[in-house]
Amino acid sequence: MPAPFAWINGRWRCPAYVYGTLLPWLAQQHITDQVPRWQPLHIMLLDTRELYDYQQAALAAWEQAQRRGSVVLPTGAGKTLVAIYAILRVNRSAVVVCPTVDLLHQWYSRLRSAFACEVGVYYGGEKLLHSLMVTTYHSLGDLMAEYGAHYKLIIFDEVHHLPARAWGEAAFMAPAPCRLGLTATYPTEEEQREARGRWNLDELIGPLVFVQRMEELVGEQLAHYRTQRLRVSLTPQERQLYERDHALYMGFVRARQLPRRFGGGWLRELMRLSASDREARTALLARQRVLHLLAGCQGKLQAVESLLHEHSNDLCLIFTENNSVAYTLARRLLIPVISHETRAAERKDILDGFAERRYRAIITSRVLNEGVDVPEAKVAIILGGTAGAREYLQRLGRVLRKVENRQAVLYEILVRDTVEEGRAHRRRKAVKAQQQEVKRADG
Repeated sequence: MPAPFAWINGRWRCPAYVYGTLLPWLAQQHITDQVPRWQPLHIMLLDTRELYDYQQAALAAWEQAQRRGSVVLPTGAGKTLVAIYAILRVNRSAVVVCPTVDLLHQWYSRLRSAFACEVGVYYGGEKLLHSLMVTTYHSLGDLMAEYGAHYKLIIFDEVHHLPARAWGEAAFMAPAPCRLGLTATYPTEEEQREARGRWNLDELIGPLVFVQRMEELVGEQLAHYRTQRLRVSLTPQERQLYERDHALYMGFVRARQLPRRFGGGWLRELMRLSASDREARTALLARQRVLHLLAGCQGKLQAVESLLHEHSNDLCLIFTENNSVAYTLARRLLIPVISHETRAAERKDILDGFAERRYRAIITSRVLNEGVDVPEAKVAIILGGTAGAREYLQRLGRVLRKVENRQAVLYEILVRDTVEEGRAHRRRKAVKAQQQEVKRADG
């Protein structure tokens, strides 16, 4: 028997995810294969947009890799259209997996418009089965356990989420031989090692088959853009609070030598210790006060007001690090907020009002990082330097969809002489390292 098989409980068995690699061997051995229950989709593409050259190249690379692998395209470069054409080419039952229910509804709408066929949805609030499906990472395991053999193609949107332990298990359970991963920010090997249980994306989906870098599309498919870093100062009272709490928590971290002993995982160790160690708990609370202070200090709030005045004719997205700051700004500036607490009807009304220019700005705490189309927005304002490389690129991507020849701009507001400046510097290095690793993986 070939390598994936093992003799378990009186049967030769292998994981579902290797099924596609076994098809040639099964045919050679004349073994009756009763796994697939794939249905023809009988679909006709109604979307009249033509593929750009890089989208055609992405699909060709995926086809050459036996319809297995990941494609990296910048936000706004048309990942959804690549997925639609992949579904059309395979033309068998398929499921699209996405990280949130909001994105699930967005995918449902796009697929219905593209093919004018029945599209199923499978998540906590609704389970409607069809040959073409949309589900979430949270619900994929249940769908695969019951109906995994029904789908020949699985498309993983925002595939950088997949290495998380529970979601990797779901991909492990799926026998689909055709797999396509889509993302603007492919995870590094280190990120996959930290998140995964037993596998990486190469094993679960296939190799990284195509990369299109943002810089190569700017001015053509994406808007020209610039980034600008603004530094503000703490008030004397804020500075006093910052210095006190920063010294408190970093004093503990250094005394216990957490960075030396645990490397990049020192914060997780601090959180673990805080459950039973009173000093660790005091240090962790001091750290939280520092972050809360920096996220919503007076200098940042005033800088946002100034930028909104400067861009009074532009649609702006304002990204905060927590809901508290988001709602503080909303009350101060009378601007709507979209957070994880915002109900679907209110969220739709806010986004519609933004598109119709009834609202000239939206405040959000992270939830608009991925997948939401706001093509008219050309100004993004980030309060704070705590976001990682992936979040930074995702937020930049929100304003890069090309509208006429308008330039996009991303402002990052940092506090002078605080931990934010160091984090921003480390993030810039992480972005460069990530880009270099993706280049290496793409050959």
